[in-house]
Amino acid sequence: MEEGNHSDVTEFILSGLTDRPELQVPLFGVFLLIYGITLVGNGGMILLITIDPRLHTPMYFFLRNLSFCDLCISSIISPKLRMNFLAKRKSIFYTACTVQMHLSIIFADVECLLLAVMAYDRYVAICNPLLYTVTMSRQLCKQLVSGVYAVGVVDSMICMCCTFWLSFCGSNIINHFFCDILPLLALSCSDTHINEIMTFAFMSCITVSSFVTVLLSYVYIISTILQIRSVEGQHKAFSTCTFHLTAVVLFFGMLIFMYLCPTSSHSMDMDKVASVFTRW
Repeated sequence: MEEGNHSDVTEFILSGLTDRPELQVPLFGVFLLIYGITLVGNGGMILLITIDPRLHTPMYFFLRNLSFCDLCISSIISPKLRMNFLAKRKSIFYTACTVQMHLSIIFADVECLLLAVMAYDRYVAICNPLLYTVTMSRQLCKQLVSGVYAVGVVDSMICMCCTFWLSFCGSNIINHFFCDILPLLALSCSDTHINEIMTFAFMSCITVSSFVTVLLSYVYIISTILQIRSVEGQHKAFSTCTFHLTAVVLFFGMLIFMYLCPTSSHSMDMDKVASVFTRW
């Protein structure tokens, strides 16, 4: 990686979701509504789980952390996105861009790994119910969540070094609605080949390992559920996994599409649409 001269660029311009003027105000309203629903839904979930002693179980402990993560991701990106719908100059300071990218990577990694942890939790609950309270102790749950955040911070620092160590001396227009890695690498006037490989390696490691954990967990879960003779028992077991499975399909599907598919196979505009689903 080449050492960059960051003094050449003091701010970036975000192209946003669309450049059509007639769509700016309607999209502002749509995303304001989406953010409001996200705020109320996840905030309510966190509050309910916190105040209700009956929900102080490992499953709801992880769900509360997932809700907090979703709330943080939306709050990191949504305010600037909505502001730019109404602003003539859609700029973001260099420092603000680094902070936005740093925090968005942390919480994206946390959400990815939390989904894997929740899959393991469901595996223990359904496949080893008698040992569930012993295996998923409060101490282990706290250690798992702490480890997830630690991995997110380390990965974010690596990605930040791979991106902002470069030189940005040409165009400062980011073809996205927030500061993301791939659009920023595309702006650099340095050789980004090694940076792209390192970014791909670390992101794919987290994504693939989490996805494999989820996949293996559900192979055992489904195998166990099919052995239950009672239809009511099968339905009850499946119902505990419905929310998690929906989140897994949406999140990992869009994440793999954005970061693990070859860049030639899809456009940045499609990446923007996929980003909306993973950030809200």
